[in-house]
Amino acid sequence: MNPIAPPDSSPQAIELEQLNPATYTDVPLFVRYRGNPILTRESWPYPINSVFNAGAVRLADGETLLLCRVEERTGLSHLCAARSVNGIDGWRIDSEPTLKGDPREYPEEIWGIEDPRITYVPELEQYAVAYTSFARGGPGVSLALTRDFRSFERFGVIMPPEDKDAALLPRRINGYWAMIHRPVTSLGAHMWISFSPDLRHWGSHKIILEARRGGWWDANKIGLCSPPIETSKGWLTIYHGVRHTASGCIYRLGLALFDLDRPDVCLQRGDSWMFGPEAPYERGGDVSDVVFPCGQTIGVDGDAIHLYYGAADSCMAMATGSIQSLLAWLDSHSVPGK
Repeated sequence: MNPIAPPDSSPQAIELEQLNPATYTDVPLFVRYRGNPILTRESWPYPINSVFNAGAVRLADGETLLLCRVEERTGLSHLCAARSVNGIDGWRIDSEPTLKGDPREYPEEIWGIEDPRITYVPELEQYAVAYTSFARGGPGVSLALTRDFRSFERFGVIMPPEDKDAALLPRRINGYWAMIHRPVTSLGAHMWISFSPDLRHWGSHKIILEARRGGWWDANKIGLCSPPIETSKGWLTIYHGVRHTASGCIYRLGLALFDLDRPDVCLQRGDSWMFGPEAPYERGGDVSDVVFPCGQTIGVDGDAIHLYYGAADSCMAMATGSIQSLLAWLDSHSVPGK
């Protein structure tokens, strides 16, 4: 079984557009699909308010699955799966919620569940879904395992509030599972890593990337976006930074690289952001000026990336990039070891 075997597709087969390359400092590392947004509330088979922030995975049959955050008209969110042969269009959406809050068994989900990140774990032959559960105590990190995105084994809360933006690494590190997440304290919102022998009990908590201070684009609040990508150079990680302005917040994307065997060690961190809200569907919506990916898939060449992101907390969009280009950009936009 190879659940992440990609279909025979490449970015060259997709109609793409570039928007104002100057916005991306040197060159656009991600190019938006011309048909964006790829999923909207009008796509859904039942009434909803919005769809955004989807986890992504390429299934064994080559299809792409997006596990979308769907905000109901009540204001609460659940998760719903959409499947596509080419990962671009022709989406088939579950006729009812795929995974919904279960406050009777899991009271931490009384106000819904949000923002899933999907990791296929070869050792378990299952997909690990880390998601945010929301209740009176605030947002916390919950975990579930699934083989088919039809039935789920829930673990409940594994990181207590306030915590979110979590993803599991696909293999053990020195015998322990590792999870990146983002707790919030009075001192700021930084990225942490924690380790577990059994996916239930977590410890050895460490900060791995701090939000910068002052006037930086990622000052005071950062968090993991999609699950880290394992490369020969290290764990390539897309993270979001929040810029507070007089008219509101801007969510943009940056890059960092972590050591393969010591994922608590940051090897490189880009100084500037490399992808930000620019298209109309990113600039205006329920929460304006937001690009927020929770998942990506990798092409057959092991290099092409399909990045799936929520736009303005209102719809789903897709952009394509290259792992090699991201690594090269980091080499020229970071100080090693800084």
